[in-house]
Amino acid sequence: MRALLRAPLLLYRWRLGWLLGGRFLLLEHVGRVSGATRRTVLEVVDRGAEGHVTVASGWGPGSQWYRNLRAHPEATIQVGRRRTPVTATFPDADDVAPALARYAGRHPRAARALFRYMGAGPVDGSPESLRAAAHHIPWVRFVPRPGD
Repeated sequence: MRALLRAPLLLYRWRLGWLLGGRFLLLEHVGRVSGATRRTVLEVVDRGAEGHVTVASGWGPGSQWYRNLRAHPEATIQVGRRRTPVTATFPDADDVAPALARYAGRHPRAARALFRYMGAGPVDGSPESLRAAAHHIPWVRFVPRPGD
């Protein structure tokens, strides 16, 4: 199982991240304790017209990458071959509910698995149920840094 979960990171390491398309990104961030560069691959929930990218911490607020970004929000993301310096922001659930609705429409099985794992309860696809589900998930929005 660990090898399967690490496969996307290996693809980026071998410069084959473009094979994952735009659905995944490589996050390079700073460890909050070690100060070392850390890397992880995350699924993209939504892309904004302004260039921002929204992801969910599917393992909850205890995820190491999430905790690291809380301590050091400056990071770099790579989608395919394109690297972008970003600042991590932490939008509230009401702000990301429309993005979650779009994601659930595009990837219903993945959305159901995320809702179930995060204890979001039954989600029927209505705006109210998606907004309620969004409150159970920690969100991160990567905003491109000006001038970079």
